Parts: sequence; C-alpha cells; structure tokens
Amino acid sequence: MSNQTRIRLEETGKKILSASRTELYLSMRFLAVPLSSLDYCMDLSTTSVGTDASYIRFNPAFLMQLYIEDPAKLNRTYLHMLLHCLFRHMFFAEEAEDAELWDLCCDIAVESVIDTMRYRILNRVISDFRTDLYERLEGEIGVLTAQKLYHYFQTRKRDYYNEAVLAREFHLDDHSFWQRMEDLPDQTDQKAPPSGSPDADPEGTKESEEKGRHLKKTHPRDEDWQKNADRVRAELDVIGKEASEEMGSLDRILRFTARRRTAYTEFLRKFAVVREEAVIDIDSFDYGFYNYGMSVYGNMPLIEENEYRESRKVEDLVIAIDTSASCQDALVQRFLNETASILLSQESFFHRINVHIIECDDQVQKDIVITDLEDMKKYAEGFTVSGGFGTDFRPVFAHVERLQRAGDLKHLKGLMYFTDGLGTYPTKPTPYDTAFVFWTEEEHDDRAVPDWCLKLYLQGD
Repeated sequence: MSNQTRIRLEETGKKILSASRTELYLSMRFLAVPLSSLDYCMDLSTTSVGTDASYIRFNPAFLMQLYIEDPAKLNRTYLHMLLHCLFRHMFFAEEAEDAELWDLCCDIAVESVIDTMRYRILNRVISDFRTDLYERLEGEIGVLTAQKLYHYFQTRKRDYYNEAVLAREFHLDDHSFWQRMEDLPDQTDQKAPPSGSPDADPEGTKESEEKGRHLKKTHPRDEDWQKNADRVRAELDVIGKEASEEMGSLDRILRFTARRRTAYTEFLRKFAVVREEAVIDIDSFDYGFYNYGMSVYGNMPLIEENEYRESRKVEDLVIAIDTSASCQDALVQRFLNETASILLSQESFFHRINVHIIECDDQVQKDIVITDLEDMKKYAEGFTVSGGFGTDFRPVFAHVERLQRAGDLKHLKGLMYFTDGLGTYPTKPTPYDTAFVFWTEEEHDDRAVPDWCLKLYLQGD
C-alpha cells in the first residue's frame, strides 16, 4: 500500500467516525465531553474497530462497508465503545482470569444499556432473545454490570456453547486493544519520560512487562474516564426526568458502577484513634544491643522489649441498624454477622471498647453498649428486630448528641448507619464522620444522602 493511499484511507475512516460522533452529540448532548475524549487512528492489525481508551482504532475497509450498509449500526458501535470507556471495562480486565468471558460480560452490560435507549439514530428493534435474557439475568443478579455478570457465569456450571452464542449476539468491537494497551505506542500527550531522566521509572516498566497482556489499574487514562463518568452523571442530574425515557438505564448503571467498594475492616480505620497498648513491641526491639550485652556480660542484655506500643485502633463507635419494615431481616442479620467478625478481631479494636449498637426505625428502639469483645457474640446470637415502622434517621443523631454531652462518647470518630436508604435524613453536619452503609447486591436510591455523609457499599459475598 502506497503512502498516499494509506493517507486517503485514514482520512476517509476519520471522516466516517467524525460524522457518527456528530450524530451522537446532536442526540445526546450530555456525552459531549466523553465524545471529545477519543481520537481516531487507522490500525490494520484489526479487521473491524476497537478502542484503547485513548483512540478509536479502525480498519478503514470495515468502516466504509458498515457506513454504507447500516449507518445506525455504526452509531451503535461507536456508542458501544464509548460506554466501555465510561464503565472503564478495560481497566478492570486484570481482575478477570478468563479474558473471553470478561469480554462477553462487558458486551452484554453495554448492550443492555443501549437497548433501553430510545434514540432514533440507534434504530434497532430489540429481539425476543435479548428481552428474555435481560429479564432472566436481572431477576437473578439485579443490576447488569460486567463484574456481576462475570461472577454470575463463573459461579455456575459453564455452558461454553451458550457463551459462544451470546458472544456472537453481543459482539460489536475488537477488545484486543485492551489486552495490548501496554504494547501500543503512546500517542497521547502523556508521553513517557526519556530513559535515564529523573522522572523515568525502570521498575514500573519492568512491572508492565511482567503483567503481560492485562492492563494495570494505575493506567493514566483510568482517572480521566472516571472524571468523564462523573461529568456525565452531573449532566444527567441537570436533565432530570425530561430525557429519562430516552436515556434508558444509563443514569442508573453509571451511579451503580461509580460506587467505591471497600473492605469493612479497611473502612473502620477511618474511625481509629492512636493510643498506647500494653503489648510487647517486637518491631522496636534492637537485637544489636541485646546480643552485645549477652556476649560481653554473659546473661545481662543491655535492652529489653518495649512493653507498650502505639496502636491505631477503633475505641468509640456508633453502629445504627435500621430495623424498619423496608429493611429485610436477612440483610440485617448478614450485616450483624459481618460486624461481629470485625469486632472480634484483635487487630481492629482495643481490648476495652465502647461501641453503641442502636436499633432504630422512626425512633431509637434499643441502645446496646458493647464494652468487651465477647459481648458481641452474645448480642449477635440474641438479636431480634424490634422496629417495624417507617424510617427517620434524625432521632439517632439526636441520641448520639445527648451521649456526647453526657461524656459517654469522648473519642467518637464515626457513626455507621446500616439502612436501605429510605428515610428522612438529617440536615446538620456532624462533628464526626457519618457513613450510610449499603449492600452492593441491592439497589438503593442514595441521591438523598447528604453531601457531608460518606456512603459505604459493602461486599455482599
């Protein structure tokens, strides 16, 4: 292929993609920033089209044929790739052991969103096959994200023939660029520093080589697409219900995928205080002085282990449990079991603790004070729901304020409120961290949670 022919083919491909981008922008103005975040690059290593989160890489012959035969499918393919980026599918590929299954789940997740959209430029009649599949999957796993779909297929007996059928049904773009992103030349503005410069990172390069085919979560484009997703959610908030029918489930899925998953134990560290603890501190023990004393003076060491050490652990904590009718007993019990396992961990709490477990609905029903790790066992075993009415979160905060004034919670760093999110929230910020806790496998409308509160989504499994 001559250089002049190559230039003409690349220009033609870019014009086709630019025309599709314009159509998408005119119909979906809220995607303006993400649409401008992908440039175009001809790449003859693919027979179709795909994205590496920086570029849409295309085979010009494929684009020209698709543009002539089915322009609406071209628009759909463009939007398909854009949603991959907004959901950051390529940045989670490293976590999936089965790359083919991960690709399938990403395609199903994206197509399930597009199929709910009602834009003329996408112009596709949803087949009964897809409709039945979506209903069955939503009935079993709820929100159709790539991660949940991957876990669903992994934990069931694999039907490889059925997966192949699904792959043919939902495949639109080339995902091989996700696997080769580290090997592709850096054509973005964020160029790597030259070798030998102070900013060069030879160890990071070595790490990339060792990781091979998968992309690291620290890829610079990951943060860019997180910001793009945040902008889209903000735009959708402004639009409101006016275009909700046209945009389908995009807003709901974006909000769900934006939730940060956090280990319970790790999250509790936010509420920790530093105190001296009566325990031998081996880490500060100097074996040099010890051996010197033993060798010179016989059995007389010049240093002994420290009998105290500074520890950063949780001391005062309030855990509120929504026992209203809208909260399922099974979820409350699971939260209690998780809480009990953490409370019984010597690594997270001091030996003497002051944990208030408040059962509440529209008022405070019980306030159980846990002062010893073993008390939690007895509490979890004898737990019964004592509420059953609506939910008002404010009485709990008023109760905690009274406890603080009485001196019962001198070192309170945080309050965790396990709930389904349905209730009346307080308006006044608290002097301690407040977190509303949800289970990831349940859908919650968390928009009413005040901005000054934290939102924690626990791993349900």
